[in-house]
Amino acid sequence: MSLTDLPTVNALLNGTAATLLVAGFLLIRSGRREAHRRVMVSAFACSALFLVSYLVYHAGVGSVRFRGTGTVRTVYLGILLTHTLLAAAVPFLAVAALALAAKGRLETHRRLARVTLPVWLYVSVTGVVVYLMLYRMGF
Repeated sequence: MSLTDLPTVNALLNGTAATLLVAGFLLIRSGRREAHRRVMVSAFACSALFLVSYLVYHAGVGSVRFRGTGTVRTVYLGILLTHTLLAAAVPFLAVAALALAAKGRLETHRRLARVTLPVWLYVSVTGVVVYLMLYRMGF
């Protein structure tokens, strides 16, 4: 695998994390706590692997400029801005939610998860969207 493969790997990790987050939500809603725990730890692992891969890629390549113009550029920059701002919070939110669950502080975990899940899911999905716009739109 080369450095140029990492954006695709990153999109796959983000997509997998998003899928696992939805599965984790559905599992806890159906009362399957142990399955929920395993799936959420897996989502965290995917996001952590993504972060390592993302940092390795950008350490080697630097920033990648979006080449589109006009409305599509405005849409891309809007998605990128919200994605980036919220992505900065995800590691803190996810670690805190996992730590609360591990300590058995389930009510506090639940309250934090109600904020963490939509933010983490948005970041994971928009990560795939940013990848598609940046690397697959043909600009």
